[in-house]
Order: sequence, then structure tokens, then C-alpha cells
Amino acid sequence: MKASLRPAATPSPQRRSRPRVNDRPYPKTRPLGQHPRRRFLALTAGAVALPAASRIVWAQAYPSRPVRIVVGNAPGGIPDIPGRLMAQWLSERLGQQFIVENRPGAGGNIGTAAVVRAPADGYTLGLPTTGDAVNPWLYNKLNFDFVRDIAPIASMYRSALVLLVHPSFPAKTIPEFITYAKAHPGQINMASSGLGTGPHLASELFKIVAGVNLIQVPYRGAPFAISALLAGEVQGYFATLPPSIDLIRSGKMRALAVTTATRVDALPNIPPVGDFLPGYEVSSWGGVGAPRNTPTAIIEKLNNEINAGLANPRIKARLADMGLDVLAGSTSDFGKLIADETEKWGRVIRAVGIKAQ
Repeated sequence: MKASLRPAATPSPQRRSRPRVNDRPYPKTRPLGQHPRRRFLALTAGAVALPAASRIVWAQAYPSRPVRIVVGNAPGGIPDIPGRLMAQWLSERLGQQFIVENRPGAGGNIGTAAVVRAPADGYTLGLPTTGDAVNPWLYNKLNFDFVRDIAPIASMYRSALVLLVHPSFPAKTIPEFITYAKAHPGQINMASSGLGTGPHLASELFKIVAGVNLIQVPYRGAPFAISALLAGEVQGYFATLPPSIDLIRSGKMRALAVTTATRVDALPNIPPVGDFLPGYEVSSWGGVGAPRNTPTAIIEKLNNEINAGLANPRIKARLADMGLDVLAGSTSDFGKLIADETEKWGRVIRAVGIKAQ
């Protein structure tokens, strides 16, 4: 058998298979708009980071125009003077004017409402006080929720009240006062500077904790209450510190105790009520707040600057002259103080049944 003279067919080269994923080959081309996973994640992360970066830049540039600080009280007292001290400090530190605007009325509610309604951009601030924690329980028709609608920035000060009695009053200590009150129920008249004010609430809490019956006599402000005590029309008064210190030192009034948990620098020899009635504590406090949803970066920047101001010897000395203790802290510290005080005074006001007139 003759061999074939035709050359043997040369085998064709074997075709290289393309990589496969899940038994499917990659497409030769990618549809428009489709990206590998890593690039997609990078683009997504960049999109999220861009607004955050812009907020940080915005906060770094803050403030770029004057800032308004609304005070819900009249000029010349507390919190107006501490507010003006801090406004001057912030103006010097941040290079823009911080302007105090007094909006008194309705127990401070007019000023608080003005802050709540303002844009949440850091250019309207307020000065929350103890009164703001009390007002929700006194006023039924407020068009804002203080705890919800005000963003805490920083606390600034705390101040004690002091229980004063006329020098002719027989009790010289808290135990003696309680003993006398229980022996003469309903016969001790206690002045206050109005329903729902600090002196009134301090007296009502004292009645609850000590189990005594005291008669409330409201006056139109602290000066009238002090005058009534000096004249002997009433026997006791939980007074704020600034107008009391000189009266105590001159012997025109006798101080039995302060209402804070610890002694105060202005009256180092006067014990706290809590030394004799555990759990009793009353203080007036104030700080700086802003409309809710104000950028966190701006709030943190203001908190840092306010705490720096509270550490300044000049500001500390000025606050001490007013009988105020510095109360520095974080934003969350101030928020907790506001929430705790609002709950505390709600319990007292509901128990006593106080309503604003």
C-alpha cells in the first residue's frame, strides 16, 4: 500500500480561553457607566466625604459676619452681664462682633422663642438659664420645646441661693429653723421674687424635703422681697448671692445656709442646706445655646472658645465678683444639666401645683 504523498495537516494552535468568573467569561467591553468595584467604592466615599469636608471648611471660616446673642432678660443683671463678658471675649478671639440683644418678657420665653425661630447657622445664639428649664412646666401654650429645640453649646456659670432671715428671728441654723417651723406651722412667711422664680422654687423644695409648712409671699422682683425682709414683713427669703453678700457682712441679714451642694467662695463660712437635708440642692445656672441643627463643627468651635474664656483670670474674677462660680464643660455636659434640671423642676412644680399667672 502506497503511502499518501499529501503532507500531514498541521494542527491549528489551541485557542486560549479567557478568564472566567462564576463560569461566565468577562465581556470584551464594559457597558458605559459600569466601574470596577474598587473605583465605585472610592467614588462613593468621595461623594460622602465632600459635604463633610465643606462643613469643616465652613466652620473654620466661621464667623464671617456679626453674631447675635439674644438675652431673655433685662440689661444689667444675670445672665446679661456674663453674656456681655463672653460676647467681648468671643469678639476678640474670633474677629467678628458678638452683639448682645435683650429680649425680656414672659419669664424669658420671648428671648428663647427668638432663638428657636432663627436660622441654624451659628449667627444667632441664646443664653439658656434655669428659668428655661422651669418654664415648660409653668406655661401651657409655649410654641417650642426648650430641650428639643435649643442645641446646648457650653455652660458658663452656676450660683447658689442663700437662705436669709431677719436678725430678730430666733433660729440661727438650719436644724433650728426646721424645729421652729414644725413648732409654728403656717406662721413663717417666706418672700419670693415671683411665682416660679428661683427663690420660690427653692422654698417649695425646702418645704418638701424638710416636711414643714411655710407661707409663700410673692413680690414683684428681688429688690421688693429684700425690702420686705429688712422691714420684718416676712421672716425668710432664699435670695440670690450678689445683692445678699453686703447685707450679710453688714449684719443686716443672717445667712443660715447656701443651696448648692458645696460651700461657695463668696461665703465660705456658710454651710450648704444639703449638710442637714441630704439631697437638697438648688442653683441658678446659665450658658450658651443655639437653634437645633446648628452644625456640630460650629458648636464645638464655640465650646472650645467659651471654655478658654472661662479659664481667663479676668473673666473668672469678674464672675466671682458677682457671686458666680465658673461652670466649664463639654457640650454634652451642658445638655445633661439642662435635661436633669428640667426633669427635676417638673417634679417639684407638679407636686406643688404652680402655674404662671
